[in-house]
Amino acid sequence: MVSFDRSFKPSRRAALTGALATVAAAKAAFPGGAFAQSAGPEVKGARLGFIALTDAAPLFVAKEKGFFAKYGMPDVEVLKQASWGTTRDNLVLGGEGNGIDGAHILSPMPYLITAGRVTQNNVGVPMHLIARLNTNGQAISVAKEYLDLKVQLDAKVFKAAIEKKKAAGKSVKAAMTFPGGTHDLWIRYWMAAGGIDPDRDIETIVVPPPQMVANMKVGTMDCFCVGEPWPAQLVTQGIGYTALTTGELWKDHPEKAFALRASFVEKNPKATKALTMAVLEAQQWCDMPANRDELATILGKRQWINIPASDVAGRTKGTIDYGDGRRVENSPFIMKYWADHASYPFPSHDLWFLAEDIRWGKFPADTDIKALVAKVNREDLWREAAKELGVAAADIPASTSRGKETFFDGKVFDPGDPGAYLASLDIKRIA
Repeated sequence: MVSFDRSFKPSRRAALTGALATVAAAKAAFPGGAFAQSAGPEVKGARLGFIALTDAAPLFVAKEKGFFAKYGMPDVEVLKQASWGTTRDNLVLGGEGNGIDGAHILSPMPYLITAGRVTQNNVGVPMHLIARLNTNGQAISVAKEYLDLKVQLDAKVFKAAIEKKKAAGKSVKAAMTFPGGTHDLWIRYWMAAGGIDPDRDIETIVVPPPQMVANMKVGTMDCFCVGEPWPAQLVTQGIGYTALTTGELWKDHPEKAFALRASFVEKNPKATKALTMAVLEAQQWCDMPANRDELATILGKRQWINIPASDVAGRTKGTIDYGDGRRVENSPFIMKYWADHASYPFPSHDLWFLAEDIRWGKFPADTDIKALVAKVNREDLWREAAKELGVAAADIPASTSRGKETFFDGKVFDPGDPGAYLASLDIKRIA
């Protein structure tokens, strides 16, 4: 379908020292909003949506720390959305239609929206994916009734339990946040690797992230996949436990993205660069260990996630209490906002998302993946913004591909041959 340069193999170093130096350089290069004065964004504001999740932190920080204003856009609004469906609907409306111009969003959604796969009457709204907001940081959680089973990375234990429950005439449900989105793909991958067909052996349902814990409490679902802080909240409230973090499925996997309507980008190229620079600087700030306590405080604020800072501080720093007796300090699967090229939107990663959505019937098998990635992914705009910001060369990937990706079950995704990957999978909706 498409071949990317696979010669580049990124360093796995933390790169936080480089981030500190980069921010310092950026402040020196653009004191007092020099970018805004010299480049003059076409507009002073934009309407950006977010869901109450910790991976929306770069937008919160860009607003709180004045980074949007620094680059000439003091009137940016960062607006809470009730669900990913609401985010989609408001993107369709656009900022000029009292919707939103862009958003913190599940990485596959700009593709689904552009192609009209999730919009009314299948009318697509062209989107551009500008940056990745984070890697890692999601979790698959299981209800307390399965605590004795110690459900973890291998879903075979869970498979036996749900078969027993179904035999007793009880329904079994797995919740995710949006069909074809990242959480849908993570929980499907986990179940399928354990021999569970997510469309035939269990019922998948859609629940907005902030409502996951409450729904688990009343028995709506047996397991769910969502981003933080909701998995940690489930443990804190004693309702269930974390079976695994998604980084255990695929280390340093891509997760949320910063995306804008294509019409906004085309009409406002300077404003697009200003927004991107603000988001990138915020990502650097978020990944500095010295800022993690303040980050937790920001995340907890009422206008953002509205939870006690203490409830989000642990996993933000890499401390994971799984709720089943396991506790990990300095987890290698900590959410990253900037380190190890977390911000760069590798087109090869989007290729995997599209392949998985083909696997589960969200896109037709004959979808021209190469053309769709080329249309939606604007890693070129990320590079332009990074260069303007003074990002160190070591923090800018030399290739548009991170190369072959290996998953926990040994499956390998080669971005040069998605078809071979799909053929290697046992459970799928395509022949």
